[in-house]
Amino acid sequence: MSIEDEFGGSYTVRGRDFIDAGLVSSQIKKLLKDRGIPEDVVRKVAVVTFEAEVNIISYAEIGTINFHVDDRAVTIEAMDKGQGIPNVDLALVEGYSTADDTIRDMGFGAGMGLPNIKKFSDEFEITSIVGKGTTLKSVIRIPPE
Repeated sequence: MSIEDEFGGSYTVRGRDFIDAGLVSSQIKKLLKDRGIPEDVVRKVAVVTFEAEVNIISYAEIGTINFHVDDRAVTIEAMDKGQGIPNVDLALVEGYSTADDTIRDMGFGAGMGLPNIKKFSDEFEITSIVGKGTTLKSVIRIPPE
């Protein structure tokens, strides 16, 4: 892959739209596979985007997932307008969840979203302001050929 092959996209994710949960991550996964991105990178991106998407759907009014691919990495940025995270360190602990019963009844809210995003990222940043929203950035490196 060369620098001329850079590409990306942007998707809007609506809060409480559980019917379409996973749609954005599936579309990004397909684009990456069609462009010949290595399978292990595609899998990590799929996990990161799915978890970010479900978090926006579960906890925010609206959000955006942007991705950019160059010859070195896939960068994912998820930004939402929502309740924010009161304690980011606690939210990064596996199993910690503030999901309500509605979310749990649908099979979400196990407290693995942010830990999985961090785990599958080579670089990870998160900022959150209570009452405003959350922004996260994940970088997944593409190994040299």
